[in-house]
Amino acid sequence: MPISGKQSPSPIKVFVVAENRLLRETLVRLFRKRSEINIVGETCCSEASIETIASTRSDLLLLDCFNANPASDDDWLADVQESIPEIKVVLFGMDEDPDIFIQAVRRGIAGYVLKNASATDLLEAVRTVAQGEATCPPKFCKVLFKALASTSDDDKDARAASQFELTQRQRQLMSLVAMGLSNKEIAANLNLSEFTVKNHIYRVMKQVDAQSRHEAVSLIGDID
Repeated sequence: MPISGKQSPSPIKVFVVAENRLLRETLVRLFRKRSEINIVGETCCSEASIETIASTRSDLLLLDCFNANPASDDDWLADVQESIPEIKVVLFGMDEDPDIFIQAVRRGIAGYVLKNASATDLLEAVRTVAQGEATCPPKFCKVLFKALASTSDDDKDARAASQFELTQRQRQLMSLVAMGLSNKEIAANLNLSEFTVKNHIYRVMKQVDAQSRHEAVSLIGDID
C-alpha cells in the first residue's frame, strides 16, 4: 500500500565566498547543521572561481566581498551574474552605509545582511532569498522608498534608453570578436576564463537578438 505524504523540498545549495577563513569555516559548520541547506563549496574572495561555482549548480551565493563600483575593470560579481544569471546573491557582514545598500540593490543583490546580524538573521535571509524573495534590515526599507521616490522621470527615461547598451567589458570582448579572435585568444587578452568569455558572448547575442557572434558584431556596429 503506497504511503502518502508531501515530499521534502530539495536543500538550498549554497556557495560561501568570504575573505576571512575563520568566519568562512564557522559559517560552513553552522549551515551544515541545517538539513534544508547544503553547502556545495567555499573559498576566499581572491580565489573564487566562477567555473567552480557554476559547476556546483549553486542556488545561492553567500558573499562578503562587494565592490560597489560596477564600472571597475575587475568586477568579479558582474562576471558571476552574467555567467550564472540564475544564481541569487546574499551579501553579509555589510556596513550600515545607505549608499552601498542602494548600489547593491541596483546591482541585483537579493539579500543584504549587516555586520551586527545574528546567525539566525543570516539563516533567515538565506531561506527568504532562496524562496525568490528579497530581504534587508528594516531600517533600510525607508532608504529604499526614499531612493525610489527621488528618481525623476528623466532618470527613468535615461535608464530605459541605456538598458540595452553594452558594458565596458562586453565592448572590450566584442571588439576582439570583431578582430576574429577565438574564445581562447580573447580569454588570454582580457585575463578571463574561456567559460566566462563564452557566457559573455552568449548574453550579448541574446541582448542584440543575434543568431551568431558575427551577426552580433554586425548589429552592434562600431565599437568604441
